[in-house]
Amino acid sequence: MHIMIDGIDSSGKGTATTALKEFYKAQGKSVLDLRTYWKDHQGFPGIDPYDVIIATEPTFTHIGKKIRDEMIRNKTKYTPKEIAKAFSEDRKELYEKIVIPAKQENKIVVQERGVVTSLAYQPLMDGLDKKEVLALEGNQFCLNHAPDLLILTTVDPRVAIERIQARYEKQDDAIFEKEDFLRKGQEAYKSTWIKELLESKGTKIIFLDTNPPKTPEDTKRETVEIIQKHPTQTSS
Repeated sequence: MHIMIDGIDSSGKGTATTALKEFYKAQGKSVLDLRTYWKDHQGFPGIDPYDVIIATEPTFTHIGKKIRDEMIRNKTKYTPKEIAKAFSEDRKELYEKIVIPAKQENKIVVQERGVVTSLAYQPLMDGLDKKEVLALEGNQFCLNHAPDLLILTTVDPRVAIERIQARYEKQDDAIFEKEDFLRKGQEAYKSTWIKELLESKGTKIIFLDTNPPKTPEDTKRETVEIIQKHPTQTSS
């Protein structure tokens, strides 16, 4: 099973991903969470001992680290095309090293962000259109290994900005963290063309509203309920 969780910044993706980590641990499965692994390690670990892999994009190693530390900061010197290409290359490496081997071994992959992020966000950047983003090698590669289930977290962009501003422990200073950009991004996530593209690859799409008065615990509970109600078969 390959589950992807995506949506605009501060829409609850991390909370939903952590909910599944806790859910599978409670079932007695061994879990490798790359989000925490990369705090103390570089490179890609072996996955053999694990039943469940928690992946994230961009990665925190190699190209992904450069994306996070340099490329998507405000006042970035990089062009939208350079940023899109770097995301594509980082994504392809993650799939080659982690996601595809895990799926081949019938492990569960829970992925926070993915190619859908690029499809939603990058055509909003000056000088890029969706055809260019789609044509990038890494994006094509990952679309050919599309997830079984895509959970799209949705929230009012004004709420997302409030959450970002309150997130003292994680101030990214990212070029995407502006209300107008997030509003357009959310429209893109809900667009017919993204829906039809992913469904043509065999992906089931579920929307998860995280707007107040819902709490993080509500998001966790509803994420687990989605998994329980929409079981999927391992991709071929």
